[in-house]
Amino acid sequence: MPFPPSERERAACADMIANAERVARFVAGFTLETFEADERTQFAVVRCLKIISEASRRLSAETRARYPAVPWRQIADAGNFYRHSYHRVTLDIVWLTVHHELPVLVAACRAEIARAPDS
Repeated sequence: MPFPPSERERAACADMIANAERVARFVAGFTLETFEADERTQFAVVRCLKIISEASRRLSAETRARYPAVPWRQIADAGNFYRHSYHRVTLDIVWLTVHHELPVLVAACRAEIARAPDS
């Protein structure tokens, strides 16, 4: 039987959920076109994605393996891309990440937090 998530992993999941929720608030009512025209929102969203990337690195391999639908490697690598290849970030990919990848990630994080500790 797998161990319940550690406090470190619970905190990482909570950070990922909180930042994904921020992103959802930031882009509420936006289209791709209005997102592309709003530099402040772009910066806020990318900042949250960097935090999500960093938090994802705090999960164990066992935890990540429980959620194979989540592209953990790409999430972890994305932070480096946002930091070091910022000039190559394409907003349509950010937009797709926000709308297609974050909901899957949030569902996995919520499931992980909900796992009951051993009694």
